[in-house]
Amino acid sequence: MFKRILLATDGSPVVERCVLYTAHLARTNQAEVVVLHVYELPERYASYPGYQELVEQLRAVSCALVDEVAQQLRKDGAEARGELRIGDPSEAIILAAADYDIDLIVMGTRGSSNLSDILGSVSAHVLRHSRCPVLQIP
Repeated sequence: MFKRILLATDGSPVVERCVLYTAHLARTNQAEVVVLHVYELPERYASYPGYQELVEQLRAVSCALVDEVAQQLRKDGAEARGELRIGDPSEAIILAAADYDIDLIVMGTRGSSNLSDILGSVSAHVLRHSRCPVLQIP
């Protein structure tokens, strides 16, 4: 039923539950998993000294997150690869789903930001605009 599953992660604690569901679905359907993390660059600080180092640190942390999640999925018997994108998370998730011809998006209902109480605005946007089913894990 599902050939490609997109697991969108922001590093919040819910990712552990998302990995469990995603691994099960991937094994059951013999599906490939794309682990996606999207980060935003703080452009307003671009002219500050040390900005490039901050960008490199963000990328390194993001790579480590994606690698860790993909490795956990592989350990659980799923075929997984990582993808990093820069930009607005909700739009990047929608675009990645289209780029990879994704059959299912798995994501948490709330993110790791301080604004996560606004019913996960990224989750709500993806749910409204996705062309494929979205499984949201609380």
